[in-house]
Amino acid sequence: MTFMTALKDAWRRNDSLVCVGLDPEPGRLPAGLSGNEGIFAFCRDIVDATAGQVCAYKPQIAHFAAQRAEGVLERLIAHIHDRHPGIPVILDAKRGDIGSTAKHYASEAFDRYAADAVTLNPYLGRDSIEPFLERADKGVILLCRTSNPGGKDFQALDCGGEPLYLRVAETIAREWNENGNCALVTGATWPEELGRVRAAVGDMPLLVPGIGAQGGDVQAVMKNGRTADGTGLMISSSRAILYAGSGSDFADLAHRATEEMRKLTNSFRH
Repeated sequence: MTFMTALKDAWRRNDSLVCVGLDPEPGRLPAGLSGNEGIFAFCRDIVDATAGQVCAYKPQIAHFAAQRAEGVLERLIAHIHDRHPGIPVILDAKRGDIGSTAKHYASEAFDRYAADAVTLNPYLGRDSIEPFLERADKGVILLCRTSNPGGKDFQALDCGGEPLYLRVAETIAREWNENGNCALVTGATWPEELGRVRAAVGDMPLLVPGIGAQGGDVQAVMKNGRTADGTGLMISSSRAILYAGSGSDFADLAHRATEEMRKLTNSFRH
């Protein structure tokens, strides 16, 4: 099953646009969980508690690698595929390089970690993304208008009468998406720009971080970003779900937080 097929199936089957970010923070695990086994147990229990409410999971590679827990990340993705087949996994790595290095990054994401999609930085141009685009069954999710305040430093610069982020979106939609496996990262903190991207790329899926801790507004995201059929979005939340509770009931509280977000987004779908 391709990433795009799995994503569309999850939108329909779970009636959800929610993507849960799996970003285990040192010092924030519930009491009794520590080390690599603690990281795995924490993320596994979050996944098992929320798998019926999401359209995707998005583990952030640095949160694992900084704790020497790359093996945990491999185990976690394998667990998701084994226990919750059909829920796609996006490796949040934001890779971007050229030549053989890009090929190794593609192998890392898709062969070592067995991710269904990966986030990438498009600013080195098409040849840096080509090894990913060639994997037609995998998702290629490219930074476009990011949620952080500094995103405007370059992404909003004038580029022949339009902002650079919009030129990026148009180029990817028009020239890079021959296999229909591209998506874009567009932050919830810039809803008007999100709407401009949606108008430029049609029904291409958009990964939308910035809800929750970063202050993005769900109603504005849905108004500007959803497609005509009420889908087209992967609305990502990490901290608000992962750390909804800090006790032994952390997974139950994560389930509750995910369900609340699912219902909230769905209230604005049509």
